[in-house]
Amino acid sequence: MEPIRPEHPAPDRVLIHLSDTHVRGGGHLLADTLDSIGRLRSLVDRLEASGVRPDALVVTGDLADKGEPDAYATLRSILEPAAERLGTRIIWAAGNHDDRSNLRTELLGEPAGTTPLDHVSWLGGLRLITLDTTVPGSHHGHLEDTQLRWLEAELATPAPDGTILSMHHPPIASVQPLAILVELRGQARLAEVLAGSDVRAILAGHLHYSTFGTFAGIPVSVASASCYTQDLAARADPVRGIHTTRGRDEAQGYNLVHVLPETVVHSVVPVASGVSVGDVVEPEEVAAILREHGIDPDTVGRSPHSIGAPAPGDDGGAPAERDTIGRSGPPPTGRPAGSRPAGSR
Repeated sequence: MEPIRPEHPAPDRVLIHLSDTHVRGGGHLLADTLDSIGRLRSLVDRLEASGVRPDALVVTGDLADKGEPDAYATLRSILEPAAERLGTRIIWAAGNHDDRSNLRTELLGEPAGTTPLDHVSWLGGLRLITLDTTVPGSHHGHLEDTQLRWLEAELATPAPDGTILSMHHPPIASVQPLAILVELRGQARLAEVLAGSDVRAILAGHLHYSTFGTFAGIPVSVASASCYTQDLAARADPVRGIHTTRGRDEAQGYNLVHVLPETVVHSVVPVASGVSVGDVVEPEEVAAILREHGIDPDTVGRSPHSIGAPAPGDDGGAPAERDTIGRSGPPPTGRPAGSRPAGSR
């Protein structure tokens, strides 16, 4: 049998992208009906059972539904031990439901403050820039001029393996008209900053359903929520085509992000698992089949940095470096340089 040569190499990095946990404090249910903490635990259980060893967990905002201090403490108590068991780190982004000061003190262990939570993290030569798109007291998104100037300065020097941008408000259209009220505003200026940069993908949340698009020529991936999702099959007005806006307790999930040398692949992973259809092929049998076709199973499907020792430039899963506005700089290794109104998410 002639060996098969794979068209693509194994990923350089594997990320888990989750969003919109909407954790409540004080034992309260989300919207008085939904156990968002229980839904998050189910997602974590599903993730850990999968055996994936990601290089980072990227959480794109709306971490706490009301911004309560104990909600952040609860979130931290769930995700930090999970990250430790997975041998990975967490990269947090703020969302419109978050409180910047409480997020800093309770989740990041930093002094209280209300400036935007923008930061840079490094995974070897891959740069992850996190932008705070929130407007305190409002649900729409916006980036201040100081943030855009900081981003422009950071992107002026390309990263060895390119850049992935994460933010809460996605810079793409929503299929739900009410989302116009809470979308990211002033997108043209952001597009100018990103034009010609090394940004390879944009990760976002906010919409509570999985969707994809492009912005300034860059692929955008929106992760579903871990708490509840939007029903895109709800009844539509046959004349205007406007759909009913309905949240539902199903279709929660996260995204697997495989960063390959030439592309970034985003895959939606539902939390719910259905009954098996057809044969179940276990990992050992998969490896044997690959060998039969001349493919080394150790060279496909998994980031090499999650197997064994850290790669040069990694810090073995320690907390990511964070550069706030005005403190941009090189990575550690010295390579070139972290009741709702209608329509709110």
